[in-house]
Amino acid sequence: MRSSSSNQHIVNFGRSRQTPPLSLLLLCFVCVVVIIVVLGSTSSKSLEGLDTSAIPDYYNNYRRLKEQAVSDFLEIRSLSLGITNTREFELCGKDRENHVPCYNVSANLLAGFHDGEEFDRHCEVSSVGQRCLVRPPKDYKIPLRWPAGKDIIWSGNVKITKDQFLSSGSMTKRLMLLEENQIAFHSEDGMNIDGVKDYSRQVAEMIGLGSDTEFRQAGVQTVLDIGCGFGSFGAHLLSLNLMTVCIAAYEVFGSQVQLALERGLPAMIGDFISKQLPYPSLSFDMVHCAQCGITWDKKDGAFLIEVDRLLKPGGYFVLTSPTTNPQGGSLNLKKVTVSTPLEEFTESICWSLLAQQEETFVWQKTSNVQCYASRKEGSTPPICKADFDGQSYYQPLRSCLSGTTSKRWIPIQNRSTGSHLSSAELEVHGVQPDDFQEDTELWRSALRNYWSLLTPLIFSDHPKRPGDEDPLPPFNMIRNVMDMNAHYGGLNVALLEEKKSAWVMNVVPIRSANTLSIILDRGFAGVLHDWCEPFPTYPRTYDMLHANGLLTYYKSENCEVSDLFLEMDRILRPEGWVVLRDKFQAIEKARSLATQIRWEARVIELQNDNDQRLLVCQKPFWKK
Repeated sequence: MRSSSSNQHIVNFGRSRQTPPLSLLLLCFVCVVVIIVVLGSTSSKSLEGLDTSAIPDYYNNYRRLKEQAVSDFLEIRSLSLGITNTREFELCGKDRENHVPCYNVSANLLAGFHDGEEFDRHCEVSSVGQRCLVRPPKDYKIPLRWPAGKDIIWSGNVKITKDQFLSSGSMTKRLMLLEENQIAFHSEDGMNIDGVKDYSRQVAEMIGLGSDTEFRQAGVQTVLDIGCGFGSFGAHLLSLNLMTVCIAAYEVFGSQVQLALERGLPAMIGDFISKQLPYPSLSFDMVHCAQCGITWDKKDGAFLIEVDRLLKPGGYFVLTSPTTNPQGGSLNLKKVTVSTPLEEFTESICWSLLAQQEETFVWQKTSNVQCYASRKEGSTPPICKADFDGQSYYQPLRSCLSGTTSKRWIPIQNRSTGSHLSSAELEVHGVQPDDFQEDTELWRSALRNYWSLLTPLIFSDHPKRPGDEDPLPPFNMIRNVMDMNAHYGGLNVALLEEKKSAWVMNVVPIRSANTLSIILDRGFAGVLHDWCEPFPTYPRTYDMLHANGLLTYYKSENCEVSDLFLEMDRILRPEGWVVLRDKFQAIEKARSLATQIRWEARVIELQNDNDQRLLVCQKPFWKK
């Protein structure tokens, strides 16, 4: 019995030893066959469809090119992560050359919007439509380098025809000259035909300054220019080291925003017909409107309440419009016995009319928060019961005054000048000075590495063009920069300190830590945005897109990452650059998407950080 049992045990043991090798061999054989079939049928087709330049290079410490075997390793690693090289996106048709999503008047009317709201931004009613790459117009040319590009742009790059230009009015004709395929703006160094310098000096004198060079001394660092025309006033203020952001409503033809961005001036599509602008309370030192087409006393003063929300304590509202002159050009409205509705309303919100000259008015918002408490009981508009700063992303216009209880209620004359905030100002924002300084140092170092990397790439990818002077430093080829996840605006600071002639649109995602108030208090351009939606700008308006950690953040938003890349391609100019810094796995997936978008992509290993990678991409210039 024992012998039989032992024999049976031996037999069973022998089977258990023999069966696994057979199954493993069979499994391995099947896997080899499948791999050979798949790679033989698909890889060759993929390689035939892709240019060899689409395979990314891999740099070590930003400089040394590793062997081709590393690129092969990355391809294998992508497959192991489930990332496949799917089909490239198609190019859009001609009808989408200047397409701006979320601005569809017909769809908005069908959705029931009216009284001007149909021209507003309504992403919720816009269909996704065709998922394709927006290509440039037939006559598109790479913009001239800064600062020449500020005064001369290619007419084929913007949606305005010669006939539209000639019918655009006498003021526009004074501001621009149309010469063959160029639009030439009057240079600040040339004849002062458009009167911008005289106008700027007039506004400064109305405030009580000797000249417009003293704006910063009066606490004015940031200006919101509503309906900015073609950016001439903003261009002049930028020459005075004032950050001036143009906002204007979406326009199908001859857009003010498109022209301003083409000139390398900060601008974005925005209006407040029914919704607040995507900025927190107490954001700007001056709000300017020169014939911007807004009837300010409509909707029970809701538009003026929005301006009051945006203005910092002690800030200025400058209005130039013939419709606001009720008494035939009096020099001082306070001497007029009959008050106008506009004057009465501005007094009710604690504004003081500093001066009026002809069609220009200058009001100053009070810096004394007690002014609101001293108003008569039942005064309108009332004070808001809660602070809505954290919800200022296209919220409905409000009929109450906000910001009066904010810790940021600091008169502009008492604020720090420049980008370096004091410890007391950081404490207001709840930021530790050490954390703030660490962020600044990080981006100083990162920017130096970026440019050491990009310099040879830019010079190799941009040969000297006929008629060009000797190549200037590479930053002159990059003017409009967007930081898609700006945090404290550290990249912006680094660009300024390195004297790069670029400006930055600092974007703060709406569900991340709301640091936009810090960015604006530092004197920079910035905006809240939901990256699950398109950005309010025209195609081909930025030279460089930068994002640190955005892909990891975006993954938690349950939005389609390919839509984000299509939007990045839409707003990026041909030959523009994308720099993404993120975790290794996120970068690998982004590299695959960059191939679908037809970008040239390079993966870069960061020194002393094995978990982080850089993805540097360049958008090609698709010529018809």
